[in-house]
Amino acid sequence: MLRLPDHWVWDSWYAQDDDGSWHAFFLRASRALLDPHRRHRRASIGHAVSADLRSWQLVPDALVPADSPAWDDLATWTGCTVRGPDGRWYLFYTGVGRAEDGLVQRVGLAVSDDLITWHRHGDGPLVEADPTWYELLDPQMWYEQAWRDPWVFPDPAGDGWHMLITARANQGPAAERGVIGHATSPDLLTWTVKPPLSAPAGFGHLEVPQVAVVDGQPLLLFCTNAVADGPEHQLWVVPAPTVGGPWDVAAAQPIALPNLYAPRLVPDDDGWSLIGFVDHVDGEFVGAISDPVPVHYQPGTGLLPRLPAARTSGG
Repeated sequence: MLRLPDHWVWDSWYAQDDDGSWHAFFLRASRALLDPHRRHRRASIGHAVSADLRSWQLVPDALVPADSPAWDDLATWTGCTVRGPDGRWYLFYTGVGRAEDGLVQRVGLAVSDDLITWHRHGDGPLVEADPTWYELLDPQMWYEQAWRDPWVFPDPAGDGWHMLITARANQGPAAERGVIGHATSPDLLTWTVKPPLSAPAGFGHLEVPQVAVVDGQPLLLFCTNAVADGPEHQLWVVPAPTVGGPWDVAAAQPIALPNLYAPRLVPDDDGWSLIGFVDHVDGEFVGAISDPVPVHYQPGTGLLPRLPAARTSGG
């Protein structure tokens, strides 16, 4: 577990270097704030390294809010880290600024040659919500403009890159507009916003989306604490024929890990594990990253804990 004595940590994402080491990037904010609800407006992107996804060594933070005035001068939020065909590392992240009091979310980019030292790419955001399909800031409909949590992955057919985004449709009941936003790029630098890859299905937002192929099944993983009719703070998984969707979010299956939020599917040993942050336990916010939880996919049921292989006794 990654738990810091002086900071809360929450949303995280992972990248594996050539030497096999794992790099965790995560949101962090000082426990001196006292109220964990204040952490979102003070978030920066921390960084730690591990050989086994269980014991972590802190290294310098990857990214902090920019100097004002800037589009991301209030907080830097959740993203993903991928290696480009040029060998460089690309960290896509969510930024919010003071000019809109943190209510408008945009996606930016930082780049690195070594996974340790990061530099912003340009002075502005990389990808913004397109009102053709997506809701912009409207306090009468929602408390923020949702355009965050970018998840970038290569097109399976080799045709560039895809980005999934936590977004909201520009029509429908206010509490049910959550969709998986979509953008594409030929080179990781120039992005075109496309229609969403899901239809509204009763969720206010679909946070921290990720796609992976688990036990041969393409899956979309997401979480939400805004459901029109249903439990709060729930994890969900959706199967589809390909990692490119579209995703039938109305058929999402819940994952029964009540204290875990914003998990990522990470290759671990001979299978997959979920790693997320420990949210509330006994009414108290924990703010620490869990050890890996091994999982497997069962058709018709979803993601389930994976039991250790049975041992046979010699004799």
